[in-house]
Amino acid sequence: MKLHHIGIVVPKIKESIGEITNYIKFETTSTIMPVHSQKVNICFLKIGEPFLELIEPAEKDSPIYEFAKNGGGIHHLCFETKDIHAQLADMEKKGAIVLVRPVIGFDNRLIAFVDLNMKNTKCGLIEFLESKN
Repeated sequence: MKLHHIGIVVPKIKESIGEITNYIKFETTSTIMPVHSQKVNICFLKIGEPFLELIEPAEKDSPIYEFAKNGGGIHHLCFETKDIHAQLADMEKKGAIVLVRPVIGFDNRLIAFVDLNMKNTKCGLIEFLESKN
């Protein structure tokens, strides 16, 4: 398992790219891509490892709509894993709560979200991304 990206919710990706690239030069910036299963649009910014992922709501019923409306911010950490189903089973055994079971995400890869249910560490939202074969 390795850290793939840090997800940051923003109200509008294009405006955020304009702001952030004023301060930081990225090696690459992906095109803005829809992730229909989550009702969001995303864009990856590369400056070494891991990526930064900008996320904007695509619809008012997007799970991140209210967060973005209130300014957004760091949303989740995403870890790439070889077997998403085994990873989720292991997390559940340890007490994590699966919020989103595997669905097709970006790059036609499986994604899932879990809450690690931690009391002392406030970064409990984790996305798992299945590795490319």
